[in-house]
Amino acid sequence: MLSQSSENITPFNRLKTLPKRPSRNHLNDLLAHEHWLGNFGEISDYVQHINSAKVQHFAKEARVLDATSVKRIKRNKRLTLLLCLLYESRRKSQDNLLEMFLKRMATIHKKAKDKLEEIRQQHQQTSDQLLSTFQEVLQLLSDEDKPEKPQEILETIQSTLSANGGLDQLLSQCEAITAYKGNNYYPLLWRFYQSHRATFFRLIKAVELESTTTDNRLINALNFLLENSHRRGEWLMGKVDLSFTSKEWQKIVIVTQNKTQKIARRPFEVCIFSYFASELKSGDVCVKQSASFGDWRKQLMPWDECQSIIEDYCGLLDLPNCADSFIKHLKDWLIETASRVDEGYPINEQVIINEKGEPTLKKLLARPISESLKNLEAIIAERIPNRNLIDILQNVDYWTNFTRHFGPLSGSDPKLKNPTERYLLTIFTYGCNLGASQAARHMRGIVNAKSLSNINSRHISIEQLNRGLTDIINRYNVLDLPQFWGQGDSAAADGTKYDVQEQNLLSEYHIRYGGYGGIAYHHVADKYIALFSHFIPCGTWEAVYILEGLLQNKSTLQPQKIHGDTQGQSTPVFALSYLLGIQLMPRIRNWQDLIFYRPDKETVYKHIDSLFKDSINWELLRTHWTDLMQVVLSIYTGKISSAAILRKLGNYSRKNRLYKAFRELGRVIRTIFLLEYISDGKLRRQITAATNKVEAYHGFSKWFFFGGDSIINSNNREEMEKRIKYNDLVANAVIFQNVVDLTEVFQQLQTEGYFLDKEDVSALSPYLTSHIKRFGDYFLDLTQTPTQLDDLMVLTF
Repeated sequence: MLSQSSENITPFNRLKTLPKRPSRNHLNDLLAHEHWLGNFGEISDYVQHINSAKVQHFAKEARVLDATSVKRIKRNKRLTLLLCLLYESRRKSQDNLLEMFLKRMATIHKKAKDKLEEIRQQHQQTSDQLLSTFQEVLQLLSDEDKPEKPQEILETIQSTLSANGGLDQLLSQCEAITAYKGNNYYPLLWRFYQSHRATFFRLIKAVELESTTTDNRLINALNFLLENSHRRGEWLMGKVDLSFTSKEWQKIVIVTQNKTQKIARRPFEVCIFSYFASELKSGDVCVKQSASFGDWRKQLMPWDECQSIIEDYCGLLDLPNCADSFIKHLKDWLIETASRVDEGYPINEQVIINEKGEPTLKKLLARPISESLKNLEAIIAERIPNRNLIDILQNVDYWTNFTRHFGPLSGSDPKLKNPTERYLLTIFTYGCNLGASQAARHMRGIVNAKSLSNINSRHISIEQLNRGLTDIINRYNVLDLPQFWGQGDSAAADGTKYDVQEQNLLSEYHIRYGGYGGIAYHHVADKYIALFSHFIPCGTWEAVYILEGLLQNKSTLQPQKIHGDTQGQSTPVFALSYLLGIQLMPRIRNWQDLIFYRPDKETVYKHIDSLFKDSINWELLRTHWTDLMQVVLSIYTGKISSAAILRKLGNYSRKNRLYKAFRELGRVIRTIFLLEYISDGKLRRQITAATNKVEAYHGFSKWFFFGGDSIINSNNREEMEKRIKYNDLVANAVIFQNVVDLTEVFQQLQTEGYFLDKEDVSALSPYLTSHIKRFGDYFLDLTQTPTQLDDLMVLTF
């Protein structure tokens, strides 16, 4: 494992191979890597008695080391690290295989859709010609001077058809156009799937599949597919249940000839692989040795364990603790809200429902900026001291001691000369995206590029960065000035694109922004400080992570309301947020297109009845109340993450009863929210203000991400997320320093007799950058200490 091959590469380094961008060749490379890992045998037997969190920790510890460093470790620990790394590498390999398969299937479908559109455009001229010919025939038949004898009329029609290409050509053109009518692009999939055929079959053979429901029709179809993988003919013999497929698929897969049904091999293959991709995403099919695509049910807390804590949990969140009370509470809540909004409609000047039943909201007017606020901002710009970024990091570490969390993953002493200095320089280097080599050239020989790189990889992890961020947030939360901006009870979440390299599985082309990249998904408190961030692919529905950011936030600042945009919501997310005691209040684009649900079919409203298009299925919720509570208690106790659940619930499933239950509960909660949204202008203004803060944070944090053309120059997914965390740490440190400096300015002004208006102070933002120096030589003087924070914590008015 630790011996070099003829290519000077150890098998140990091969364990750390990263997946490249999705392509057929790279999928084949992953299959070869998976086969190589399989040669080590079943590793799970050796780690089954080790806590899963420890297995992951040991694997991370081994991953950041090189072969030489591993050789120096004592034998027992070395074997433990290698076994854990092997186990996690195998699980990650399966994840990478399946993720790349999903992306290739998505590409195949996209190419078929694009081809259909291209064919339609090509057929447009032909369609126009056919319509023109048809018009000539109709005009001939309606002409008063047309021949009297039917035979002569027929001959005239035939002459017209011949002049336009002849009967056979016209019929052929009609068949070509009708073959692609509607949006059915399925017949076009084969041409793009064909080159992937052998690779997909190898993938299916390389993974161990099972259904997470009692419905095994897809698994049976996959087995039938494998049994016939050697076939090259047009038809497949045998029987297979395809009742789970859509009518569109069945039309092209099942063909009847001479009263005998046959299976068309080519469309059958594409159909089954397409459904496999769909059910893999929804969790209806799982892969035994995979982490992300494993059986999520096994991560849930057993119901008998749930029963021991359900009463306390429901009491904590003031939720009914049985199905009947739960249904009654929800129904009463929906009835009360809808009735109140209906009664208040005549005096509600903010919403108008026209004769067609279409609602429209009046646009909220921006509040004018007062002259006193403009004057205060000018004074601040004049008095706030100039700061160097590296000095800001030093000051904030002095106040919070956040660098205490950094060090080797093994927990041993850092063995660094001036570790605090080295950690601060590393944070500055990667938080500003300078890169080790570029930063070292500006540090006057204090540290070299190799040292910065080693500290980043071996001393600072995502978990350690999160703990450092938590220290800054906790200290910030006791300062007086941020209390003017928010009470700490709400946050907003939104994503912004960062450019990344292309040779990885995360990078995707972003249609709206252009270029390859990923999404930094930030949670920002109403006090302006960033609470948590994820780095996710561009195609990910952001709502998957909107709750996870709050749940992963371990600071003393614990918002119970979360705002977002259209991407930050769905019915399952509304349901899960309610069960977790979180109020989801997003700003939804085209909210008028969403369905409002009545408490029951018989309920009719005087003014707002046209908003409602359907009613709630309360029996579905009653039936699956235990399933809902089992999931939320599993998240509450840390057995499974909200993101893992929402990834499964974010994809439509015809089988998954859990999806249907969460969707139904979400319909109740979202309807209540929408009713409040259209009737309360103050609420809409609050939501807009919150989402504006997180959007402002995007620009603020990117201002510090100025190195390397603002491109994250790593193909390592974990390293990409670390860069975002580093950047958050730098941004939060600047916010902290700005609040301290603003407090000093305000105290000076009050000493001088200047009247500070609370409204003006509340309208300010700590996202100030004009006084900060980003460029030049970077060095630290740890002997200099900033002002004692206790002297600046309180503002009096």
